[in-house]
Amino acid sequence: MPYADFAVPAGKNSRVAVVTGAAQGIGRETAELLGARGYALVLTDLAKCDETAAALAQTGVNVLEVNGDISDEQIAIRICEAAQSRFGRVDVLVNNAGMSHICPAEQTTASDWRRVLDVNLLGPFLLCREIGKLMLEQKRGSIVNVASIAGLLGIADRSAYNASKHGLIGLTRTLAAEWGGRGVRVNAVCPGWVKTPMDVAPQAAGLYSDADIEGRVPMGRFATPRDIASAIAFLADPEQSGFINGHTLSVDGGWFADASWESLRLRHR
Repeated sequence: MPYADFAVPAGKNSRVAVVTGAAQGIGRETAELLGARGYALVLTDLAKCDETAAALAQTGVNVLEVNGDISDEQIAIRICEAAQSRFGRVDVLVNNAGMSHICPAEQTTASDWRRVLDVNLLGPFLLCREIGKLMLEQKRGSIVNVASIAGLLGIADRSAYNASKHGLIGLTRTLAAEWGGRGVRVNAVCPGWVKTPMDVAPQAAGLYSDADIEGRVPMGRFATPRDIASAIAFLADPEQSGFINGHTLSVDGGWFADASWESLRLRHR
């Protein structure tokens, strides 16, 4: 199995977090923020997380990298087994890995639909199931699922993506109901538009512009990966959010709250 172990002396990090999609963007930012707050990290992505892992190791963070497709049941099992073998516990799971698919509904193929649902919903479920069992044995843990404002609203040309994120919010609430009384909290963050590498191709294709997003957001800007990572770290920390369970936290600059038309919104800038 493809492990990369960036070990530092035992005892350096007392808490352990698993972060998916950790090679870039929100996942990398989250891993680095949690590392700075004293967590050892298990990083996973389809791509290698070498840059993230090396940056963390340089600051004295214990890091284990396990690459693979999270929608593969055996990979999910291996990630959990590797975390347990290396660190003996998992305190936080961040289900961040995901994919987009921009296409009119009538042109969306069954194979495209299945792939998006596999990565964005089945994969998080499998990791919740496997790592959740470990957390239930520990009688404590926090799971943070990275959904989207597309899990709260309909956004045209993203039927599979929207359905997957709506489903992820439903999964979050269900697991919160099942596991909250046994010490495991499950919450979701719903980012608005974030400047990440996933935006490059759609913007280059002219599907939306900076002005489209900035005009829609009351705060007048894109989110940054650090905006989302900070919300994830808050929900992960039992000292800060220990009685928050089953919550969906919009980190969108007010997008979900604002039903104004554009001229009215801009009038109040």
